[in-house]
Amino acid sequence: TLHLDGVLYLRVVDPYKASYGVEDPEFAVTQLAQTTMRSELGKISLDNVFQERDTLNHNIVAAINHAAEVWGIRCLRYEIRDIQLPKTVVEAMQMQVEAERKKRSVVLQSEGAREAAINVAEGQKQSKILASEAVRREQINHATGTTEAIIAKAQARATGILSVAEALSKQSGDKAAGLNVAELYVEAFSKLAKTNNTVILPASVGDPASMVAQVTPLCMQKK
Repeated sequence: TLHLDGVLYLRVVDPYKASYGVEDPEFAVTQLAQTTMRSELGKISLDNVFQERDTLNHNIVAAINHAAEVWGIRCLRYEIRDIQLPKTVVEAMQMQVEAERKKRSVVLQSEGAREAAINVAEGQKQSKILASEAVRREQINHATGTTEAIIAKAQARATGILSVAEALSKQSGDKAAGLNVAELYVEAFSKLAKTNNTVILPASVGDPASMVAQVTPLCMQKK
């Protein structure tokens, strides 16, 4: 059973009506308040009694003033002081609160797991992006280094060719060319001597001077 304890604040606005319009105005107003309270409580669920306390107070005051006008009495205020719910309702409400708490806990845990999964996925994504960026940078650097090396070799070769051409154009250039050819000749044969392959050579191979004499004019044609 639901037990309610309320306080009525009344004012006599017409002493004549209060004296002759009703036998016991205080008792009549009290009974009216209880009746109105039962009527208003029937409109709401037990779970909402605490939440609807202000609404109950307002509706009871309005109902009393409407009926007690002929008694010369005006209700200034009504306040529900205490509400005692049945034990079964209290236990059910406690179970509901506990269930709601567990539900929130599960929701928070799932939200935390979801956020953690998102963070892990985002971290893996960023890691892959950084790794691919590093590979791309490495490839670019390698290609740049290779390009620069090729350019450097080409420039060195061009410089060497220009130096040789300049040397050949000077006096005694034929002697320098012959010396260079002889050095290359000896170097080539030293490499052949290190291999195990069978090589067929021309008959004049044993005469370096003859070979140099044949090649040197070719080098001097550009002079």
